[in-house]
Amino acid sequence: MKKQLSLVAAILFCTNLTAANETIVLRIKGMRCEECGHKVSTVVRKLAGIGKMDFDFEKRTVAIEYDPAQTCADSITARLAATGRYKSIPYDKNEVIRRGLGLQMGDMHCQNCADRIAKRLEAIEGIDSMSPHLDKQYMFIRYDANKTCQKVIRDALGELGFTPVNYYTSKDISFAYFNVPKEACTDATIEEVLVLDGVDDVNVNPKRGSLAITYINNQTTAEKLLEAIQAAGIKATLPPAHECKENK
Repeated sequence: MKKQLSLVAAILFCTNLTAANETIVLRIKGMRCEECGHKVSTVVRKLAGIGKMDFDFEKRTVAIEYDPAQTCADSITARLAATGRYKSIPYDKNEVIRRGLGLQMGDMHCQNCADRIAKRLEAIEGIDSMSPHLDKQYMFIRYDANKTCQKVIRDALGELGFTPVNYYTSKDISFAYFNVPKEACTDATIEEVLVLDGVDDVNVNPKRGSLAITYINNQTTAEKLLEAIQAAGIKATLPPAHECKENK
């Protein structure tokens, strides 16, 4: 009985310690990617009493749990300030956090397509502006990351029947677009293609039966990607020449 009481007391003690932890949410403008996040984590974890850390790279924020008996918010911010690059400020949910998003859409063929996209995105709170480039089949979107996010935007475009993937202006980046059976338009297909050499981003759309890829062109080609996808058992084919019915 004494052992059981001791165990219960120990559990309650540990629970109280966890409950006593506090969380600080910081904006770090110089933190742009997972590598930056790893560096921030390494710096902060040199302090005693640091718990879990949750990163949001779109907002460039990090939520840091800490034990106030061992450290404090000032110590955390001071540690980050000492890095120079990763100076932090308190996160403000009302701040406008402007982000730009370039999306390649091999199925955006005409002005009517672009108009449909614009009408849908205008209904999303936080979208600031849109700039379609029909010649290169991409759209640049500016938005407030405190009100919406890339996933919401991409999902909205997918519901319209488009297949957006990351767009970059670099000459080292190219795009591939294939037709696949609608039943192959799954997360499993996305994961299978993402691991191929040179692939940066992948998306599928069951409404259109499409597979879109952003890839590094000095590492692979559209032809090699098609061969690799077919070898993986995915029945991908080149799309036929497009005849845009929306122009008629």
